[in-house]
Amino acid sequence: MSSNNVVVLDNGAGLIKAGIGGNLDPTAILPNCLARPLSSKKFLHLSDHNATAAFDLTSAAVRRPLDRGYLINPDLQREIWSNLFSNVLKINPSHSSLLLVEPLFNLPSLQRAADELVFEEFGFESLFVADSPSLVHLYEASRSRPSNGVVSKTQASLIVDCGFSFTHAAPVFQNFTVNYAVKRLDLGGKALTNYLKELVSYRAVNVMDETFIMDDVKEKLCFISLDVARDLQVARKPGRDNYFRCTYVLPDGVTHTKGFVKDPDEANRCLTSKDGAPKDDMEYPEVTEKAEDRKRVDLTKNEFSLTNERFLVPEMIFRPADLGMNQAGLAECIVRAVNSCHVYLHPVLYESIILTGGSSLFPRFAERLEKELRPLVPDDYQVKITTQEDPVLGVWRGGSLLASSPDFETMCVTKAEYEELGSARCRRRFFH
Repeated sequence: MSSNNVVVLDNGAGLIKAGIGGNLDPTAILPNCLARPLSSKKFLHLSDHNATAAFDLTSAAVRRPLDRGYLINPDLQREIWSNLFSNVLKINPSHSSLLLVEPLFNLPSLQRAADELVFEEFGFESLFVADSPSLVHLYEASRSRPSNGVVSKTQASLIVDCGFSFTHAAPVFQNFTVNYAVKRLDLGGKALTNYLKELVSYRAVNVMDETFIMDDVKEKLCFISLDVARDLQVARKPGRDNYFRCTYVLPDGVTHTKGFVKDPDEANRCLTSKDGAPKDDMEYPEVTEKAEDRKRVDLTKNEFSLTNERFLVPEMIFRPADLGMNQAGLAECIVRAVNSCHVYLHPVLYESIILTGGSSLFPRFAERLEKELRPLVPDDYQVKITTQEDPVLGVWRGGSLLASSPDFETMCVTKAEYEELGSARCRRRFFH
């Protein structure tokens, strides 16, 4: 079995990343959902991450097979996978192996449902199940960079995975996730988008049904504040003094079916300080809308302004209590995860924190996390945080690397073994 016929599937609750083992990038990145636009009577496959441009997804109804990170609708997942394997990847499952990425602490009943899909519905030759932290660690440890020397030398790292449904702080030692030390924060990209929807709906225009549009607003305009009290004062100022204010134009369904930022220069004004000098070290998302697109539409209506929402939404990762959640923030979550490990590992883990997952893409995330962590960590330990080169694809790339290793075949459970021993016995092989 060569890596040519190993399908690597990072089945995220937000996005599916799928491709062939051994490649650097996945063949397909697509939403793990079906959507029904207002113009359609049936739910449609969004067979490409950018396919949202093909449909007008304003107020589209969305059905997701995963809820809070776990598979709750296997029939819907089968429909999405079937489209993925036959129309997008164009592979024959009966002649392929599958490397499936599963959430941590997956329940046995949900594992069984996934195994039934893989072997009974699609008939894959063999299956290997991995969790995301170990794959991120594998990928980072394999890269020969001076910055990740500690990860390679010690074979230990602390993976902070900020995903769609929740955020995990997971210590990994010698490619195994230390399950008893994993800490979870029940807050991910979906909760942040929902919070942004609520804020905008309360203050400006009702966008409670606009999942795809508000995801776009969050990704383009939100950032993490390094000094919340100061930034809240700035956000209260009128006119040009408030350099956080920016306007987002909603689609009108006629001339344009996607929302856009009205004035990208205005949106990026927070790149400059009060005296107008640019802050060179500040990285904000590139807002690249065409000027002619803005001229063509009547901008007097169907738009809303954002000010402090831009940093208050991602702030929830560090202050979940402000959302009414009885949970610690991310920094405390990391400290608890490290403290659950052997004391000899503590300095190593603090020195090799790796950020992955789509929600870690907020500008200034690593800097703010270090600022929060430093007071909680003993003075004689170094704190070193690195963000993955591509946080969305990091897990998939680790899976691709594993799938192309020479002994991958021996690690898999075959269809014959599954039929003979059943799901529970086969799962023991993956040490979950």
